[in-house]
Amino acid sequence: MTATSVLVAALALLGPSGAQASKLPAQAQVINQKAFNVLNNTQPPAVFNADNIFVPPGYTEQDLTERPFHVYDEEFLKIIGKGPTLTRIAHSPKDPLYHEAVVWSKKTDEVFFVQNAGAKASGTGLNKSAIIEKISLFEAAAYSNQSDASGRVKVSTVPSSPMVINPNGAINYRGEIVFAGEGQGNSSPPALWVMNPQSPYNTTVLLNNFFGRQFNSLNDVAIHPKSKDVYFTDTIYGYVQDFRPSPGLRDQVYRLNPSTGAVTVVADDFGHPNGFTFSPDGKYAYVADTGINYGFYGMNFTQPASIYRFNVNEDGTLDNRKIFAFVSPGAPDGVHCDSKGNVYAGCGDGIHVWNPSGKLIGKIFLGSTTANFQFVGDGRMVICAETDLYYATVAADGNYVESEM
Repeated sequence: MTATSVLVAALALLGPSGAQASKLPAQAQVINQKAFNVLNNTQPPAVFNADNIFVPPGYTEQDLTERPFHVYDEEFLKIIGKGPTLTRIAHSPKDPLYHEAVVWSKKTDEVFFVQNAGAKASGTGLNKSAIIEKISLFEAAAYSNQSDASGRVKVSTVPSSPMVINPNGAINYRGEIVFAGEGQGNSSPPALWVMNPQSPYNTTVLLNNFFGRQFNSLNDVAIHPKSKDVYFTDTIYGYVQDFRPSPGLRDQVYRLNPSTGAVTVVADDFGHPNGFTFSPDGKYAYVADTGINYGFYGMNFTQPASIYRFNVNEDGTLDNRKIFAFVSPGAPDGVHCDSKGNVYAGCGDGIHVWNPSGKLIGKIFLGSTTANFQFVGDGRMVICAETDLYYATVAADGNYVESEM
């Protein structure tokens, strides 16, 4: 079956809205899940596993890449709109310069992101800290009608002072940016750093211990839209990537009350808690678990590659944990919601998108690992894919805590 015939069959499966789907944007294609419910040949786990990108029958990986907005359900059409675009705006041959902490500064219309702190190709971690970088969205938007504008958008290094040590996740915080710093060696503990998004990019440390004990390796951070409490994940990636000592705490999710300074554990029992976000109304918290990934020690395919959803109680505690999604390929890393409560996660082949009930409705397919991304103003996204940086336009709006911008 050819890709064209697969598309025709998939359009029929979309039911009453098939007429709408038949007017697919040029950059979109329908993926017929029923077409691969039964395969003529499946490989054992040693051959095909979470490290491998699944290419449905009738497609090639080039087919999937040429039209990167993959429609798994008609709901995704409302998210991407009539003319979604995807542009590669920067490329690094080996060094994963475009990794995490995608944050939009509304004041300057710039986007900040960070280098991978644990990649051998970058030489970062123990010997030197990963860096913070930024781009101008005005420059990026000028090339949204092209598929590849690598080298045309200036990527600048941000000289934070004092330097944020091995930054990873980040979020807007009281007009500034708070970074989850992974730490370095024994003497530079993991910390929450607050940085001014404008020159001189001065920084202060918001938190660097739990009752005197060093955190393991802070990973991601989010602000509750109502209480404004700071939630963050702590995991062992600094250790399994050889730039932090043996862990001294469980892998956990914490909450910081900035008014009182109180730090409490709100969730544990994860493989490796990673990305964290809230629904727009603050009623739900989503935690990505990348337990499948043990850094330099490889993958354990029986461990979580999952997103869990929690209820957020009035007092800020989390309960009623439920499995929201299990991901393949790779694992869910950065996780975010749009203004309608749809959930997006960076995974092993791009960005996966679920509706609020946990149904996979679409993908932005890159054919490579996407650690993080973010809406950067309504209808705009910046996507970090390690050695590639992308600018995308869609119909969906971002989910922001406006008071923090």
